[in-house]
Amino acid sequence: MGGREEVTGPELVELLEEGRRRERAQTRFYRRLAAEADLQGDARLSERLNELHADEQHHLSRLTARLLELEHAPAEPPASSESVSLEGWTAEARDREGEEIRWYEEALRSPLDSETRRIFEEILESERHHRRDLGGKWMSA
Repeated sequence: MGGREEVTGPELVELLEEGRRRERAQTRFYRRLAAEADLQGDARLSERLNELHADEQHHLSRLTARLLELEHAPAEPPASSESVSLEGWTAEARDREGEEIRWYEEALRSPLDSETRRIFEEILESERHHRRDLGGKWMSA
C-alpha cells in the first residue's frame, strides 16, 4: 500500500458513515420511485425499482454491520423530503449510480482494512451493474 497507514478509528468510522448516508439516500430514491410506479399501476417497473431498492438496502445493511463490528453505534440518518418522478428517472438514476461508483472508487484508494475493502469492492461491483442495467439483484446474501 505504498507505506501509507491503514485508515482506522474516527477516519474509518467517518468513511463508513458517509457510505451509509449515500446508501440511505439511494434506498429512499428507489423506494419512492417504486411507490410511484405502484400508484401508476406499472407492476413491472415497480418490481425493477424494488429490486434496486433491495440492493441499496443491502449495501446500507453491510455498512451498518461493519460499523457495529468496529463497536461503533451508527448515526441516525437525516430525514429526507426529496421528491422523485418517474419521468426521466433512468437518466437521474444513472447519474446517481455514477456518483456512487466515483465515491466507492475514491474510498478504495484509501488504505483500508481487508474487511472494509472487501465490502466496498462488492458494493462497487453492484453499483456498476446498477448503472449499466438499472436493475437490481446483484448483491449476494
